[in-house]
Amino acid sequence: MIKTTSAKPRVSVVIPAYNAAGFIARAIDSVLAQTYEWREILVVDDGSTDDTIQTLATYGDVLRVIAQANGGAGQARNQGVQASAGALIAFLDADDYWLPDKLARQVEMLETNPTLGFCSTRARVETPDGRLIGSWACPVVEQTVLHALFLNPGAIAGSASGVMVRRNLFNQAGGFDEQLRQEDTDLWFRLAAIAGYGYLDEPLTVIVKNPDSRSGHLEAMRASALAILRKYRSLLPERDQGGFWQAAYAGVLADYAKWEYRQGQRGRAMGHLIEGLVRAPRRRGRLLLSLLLAMALGRPL
Repeated sequence: MIKTTSAKPRVSVVIPAYNAAGFIARAIDSVLAQTYEWREILVVDDGSTDDTIQTLATYGDVLRVIAQANGGAGQARNQGVQASAGALIAFLDADDYWLPDKLARQVEMLETNPTLGFCSTRARVETPDGRLIGSWACPVVEQTVLHALFLNPGAIAGSASGVMVRRNLFNQAGGFDEQLRQEDTDLWFRLAAIAGYGYLDEPLTVIVKNPDSRSGHLEAMRASALAILRKYRSLLPERDQGGFWQAAYAGVLADYAKWEYRQGQRGRAMGHLIEGLVRAPRRRGRLLLSLLLAMALGRPL
């Protein structure tokens, strides 16, 4: 049974759902199994055309369902936050799930560290049938989490399904940009510019994905990641808006070039490596030249 204090939960869990009938029960059940009880669950049905609504109805009043026309995950999450009551917001994608101590550990972190505005956990990455395919580690923060995001836009482990954020800071940052494909990454940049970040190096979040799911969206993901780096360049200290930013940009070009190469797009991948070399010959030259040589020789990457 979900408990609340003075009819107001401490944590609001927001789950966007689009045609999720086949797996959303696992996500909801993982929230109900949390050891932290002072919570509410809001599921935003994003115009599903399958049996998602019928599946949600089986849970009765242990969750709240909000229906909207299909507008994307960012819009659904914003709607859920707007309708929620908790001082802390946790997001969970409908195809992912949590281990039982996830919320309790994050609430403890934020309540004992008032300088932190958001936090995440290490994530286990699985196939839909439960096979382990990787571990998504928390970022190495050598300067600030904002610098870490520029070096690796995917630095926040678990992304939306791993993050808990203070409501006031979510609102201050402006919520999710509903027009973007990588709306979660975009928000992390804005949060990192105004708030401290903490992480739990424990695999409390489980991300479920098809190992080949990235391939169909590679170009859109690359374009979105680079657009975010250009968009938030001014958030960096002025001293880092030159060489550091160019090196970060070149590093992201290199990361996506490797994926392009693995898909057989060798010419395109090498072109992006050359662009990176022009941008950051001193800071990224050795890496980029080694990748160019490997690609020219047809070596596996």
